[in-house]
Amino acid sequence: MARQRRPVLGIGIMLLAHKLYSIGMNTIPPVTLLAVIGQTLLYMGIINPPWDRYDMCLSGEAILRDKDYRRLFLSAVEHADDIHLYYNMASLILKGRSLERRYGSLKFLILLVVFTAATSLTYVGLVWGATEAFHTYSYMKQCAIGFSGVLFALKALTTHYEGSGFHYVHGIMVPSKYAVWAELFVIHILVPRSSFIGHLAGILVGSAYILGPLKLLVNSVHSIISGLNAFNEPAYTRSTAGPRPHQRPSPEYSRQQYGWNFDYGSQYQGEQYSQMNEPYEADGDGASNPLPSEEELRQRRLWRFQY
Repeated sequence: MARQRRPVLGIGIMLLAHKLYSIGMNTIPPVTLLAVIGQTLLYMGIINPPWDRYDMCLSGEAILRDKDYRRLFLSAVEHADDIHLYYNMASLILKGRSLERRYGSLKFLILLVVFTAATSLTYVGLVWGATEAFHTYSYMKQCAIGFSGVLFALKALTTHYEGSGFHYVHGIMVPSKYAVWAELFVIHILVPRSSFIGHLAGILVGSAYILGPLKLLVNSVHSIISGLNAFNEPAYTRSTAGPRPHQRPSPEYSRQQYGWNFDYGSQYQGEQYSQMNEPYEADGDGASNPLPSEEELRQRRLWRFQY
């Protein structure tokens, strides 16, 4: 049975709160902010799930032998201590502000979900490969926890978009395209307990997105969800707010009348206006005809637009 979590308020939580206050929560895009707050509340015990955080760490043994597939996702949102949480969430804020604005909130949310699953699966594949290559089962028993692998995948994207510039990695200036690899080794040296394989899995996932395979998956899911949202929207909007029959519509108003969301009343009134400026219509023989009736205008409108 899982132990109930006691509310925790450590130095890492206070540092994170100060960072959110100094940056301004209103400057952080919604999906990034929700991810930060959700993981913080989970660590603090305010969100109290029926499992212990260390029971959700990711290992090859837990996935391949025990079939505990929950860990593919839950291991990423749990953290070992408050300082671990602070550094990961501070990094997520920095990367999320850049990437969520680039991709949009929906696509960034899909990106986080796909990266989380892909990084965990890649981690399991790497430890299995290491076990087979070096003939030692110790790799299968290594257990990783935290959002770091996903952050390395996001780091690969941000440095990719920086192009041929330079990037500082713990005070060392390196070319942007090598920054994520430099950080992999620097962190492994400075923080011996860090998961080298977990971080490497994140870099490989980010590279797979940049090179195409994962990008195709993310774009496909995004297109499906966006298509469903568009399908559920009404085909047109009825509104009584339009130009009066004897008032010329403004250019800005006229530009809004396009596609499926044209305004029934305004379109009809606009046709009335155009006909009022031309009291007679010339037919093919050059004869003049009187102004069409309202019913004739309605039939013309229905013929021109299909919905």
